[in-house]
Amino acid sequence: MTNENKAEQNGFATLGITGALLKAANAAGFTDPKPIQAQAIPPQLEGRDIFGIAQTGSGKTAAFALPILSKIIGLGTKRRPKTARALILAPTRELAVQIEDTIKLLAKGAHISTALVLGGVSRYSQVKKIAPGVDILIATPGRLTDLVREGDLILADTKWLVLDEGDRMLDMGFINDVKRIAKATAPDRQTALFSATLPNEIAELAKGLLKDPVRIEVAPQSTTAAEIVQSVVLARTKQKRQVLSKMLADEAMRSVIVFSRTKHGADRVTKDLARDGFNAAVIHGNKSQNARQKALNDFRDGSVRILVATDIAARGIDVPGISHVVNFDLPDEAESYVHRIGRTGRNGRDGIAITLCDPSENGKLRQVERIIRMRLPVIADHLGSPDPQRDPKETTERHFEPANDREHHGGRRDGRRPGNGNNGKKRFGGKPTGERTFSGKPGDRPAVAKPNGERKPDGAKRFRGNSKRRFGGKRPANRAA
Repeated sequence: MTNENKAEQNGFATLGITGALLKAANAAGFTDPKPIQAQAIPPQLEGRDIFGIAQTGSGKTAAFALPILSKIIGLGTKRRPKTARALILAPTRELAVQIEDTIKLLAKGAHISTALVLGGVSRYSQVKKIAPGVDILIATPGRLTDLVREGDLILADTKWLVLDEGDRMLDMGFINDVKRIAKATAPDRQTALFSATLPNEIAELAKGLLKDPVRIEVAPQSTTAAEIVQSVVLARTKQKRQVLSKMLADEAMRSVIVFSRTKHGADRVTKDLARDGFNAAVIHGNKSQNARQKALNDFRDGSVRILVATDIAARGIDVPGISHVVNFDLPDEAESYVHRIGRTGRNGRDGIAITLCDPSENGKLRQVERIIRMRLPVIADHLGSPDPQRDPKETTERHFEPANDREHHGGRRDGRRPGNGNNGKKRFGGKPTGERTFSGKPGDRPAVAKPNGERKPDGAKRFRGNSKRRFGGKRPANRAA
């Protein structure tokens, strides 16, 4: 056996990955399989369902992508229109984009077609992309459900189904969508579920989607990577801005993600950083998909070194070289802490995670320490120092909610209920003064256009339907996943 043949039997070749796929994987830097990959790839190539638990950043994407790519390359059959051979579900848009990027890297030169189905972007372009059929479809459940309901996508030929970050998929309101989607796929499909955290009650729900799965657990649930140095800084909420600014003045913090608990909080942190002389991008659910992607790209290429984000960015962001993660606020769910700090210390690199903790957050800190099974060291305590005085010019600024939040104010940006004012007319008994009344005689009441062009008979009540989402039911309002 030549040295070249021996080399081919190293790494992923020993797991069953061969040919052009192996060359593409090696060219992309995938040479030595990680533990989750070494244990998950062989049984998937054998056709087994997988129930995988591994730390975030441990290589789960390649663990399910390589077996699927290997099987699809070996098919040699044509795709049918509006179908997808493999479907990968992700809870957030950013994670879905990251998965597609990795698959394209692994399948370079293999003529594998991929498509993204996400909320918040053009539906037409997505329908056009999947019309001739695709090999691998990466999607968020909300928009995917809409396309299946409208008949723009047929899942009957889908032989491979992957639920990435399965705990979030089943725990953040997607459980019914996921069940419908799974039911619409091929009966003999192969299913894989991967996650970094998986509480017992969610694991029970997941078992209904898997057939005799191979359970793989390369690390205890909710553990963090050993390469990440974690610590706590005690500071009151009013002190956190000053503490954060002093930290960011250190040039060693070359690439930083700052996590905030709320969307408004993320905007406020970004504005405060700008006032303190730091250029930061922000990403959260109220931002359009284009704005979110631009912020992420600017952070990835180094145009900005600080990214402020909510937990929407706790999963799916794989930016090489993130040196620090700062928890400006502790998350409501302790498991989110694991995913947040997992943005650093990836692929064996070192990372630092610092949590700013107000006394009111001590309960959340204890919950985090329980799930990660370690006590976080306190490296600084500012509780004995007085609160810094905020610039009076800043405290007088009015806060306007983003346009996407209008529904929280009854449809008005100024917070007033719709209809108030009525062009200055007062209302008595439900009618504004001066309003025309109707006698009830035929023809006296102006006709109201109905959606189907027909008028309902007098006295007929409008059927409002129900709010359940069904593939064959009424199309709901557009939802961004």
